[in-house]
Amino acid sequence: MIEKALTSADVEFVTTLHGDEQVSFHVLLQPRGDQADRLLRALDDIALGELDEAVREGETPEGEEAKSVGQRALEVSVQALRSAGSPAEGRLVEEHPLDALKALVAEVGADEVIVLTDPHYVEEFFHRDWASRARHKVGVPVLKLFSHSKT
Repeated sequence: MIEKALTSADVEFVTTLHGDEQVSFHVLLQPRGDQADRLLRALDDIALGELDEAVREGETPEGEEAKSVGQRALEVSVQALRSAGSPAEGRLVEEHPLDALKALVAEVGADEVIVLTDPHYVEEFFHRDWASRARHKVGVPVLKLFSHSKT
């Protein structure tokens, strides 16, 4: 599960996690959410000391406008994983991402879930981040990784 396009460092990191073992990726991306999500992101930016980023949160596409941005980020990520030699598929998730994740895990017989995200300190503190919530829902190990760049 990702929230933005994978960087080349992210792709290298996840494709080498299991050494030489062949793995395939089924990528889920949920486009940016609503105003409440924007507030949480701004609080995270402030907690990281990135005041300029907090101010610019209002410029980030949200809701319907974010779908095309999300679709493009998903396509770029899937292609990058394939270019690195890993089979990969992707899906854009608009509602109930944890339900979609649980269904995908069951559908493909996944051994593990990787949640690749920027730090979200407010959500993490209250265990409301994707990884914490997925651990109680999907029935397989959930590995939380932080993205290598904030783009």
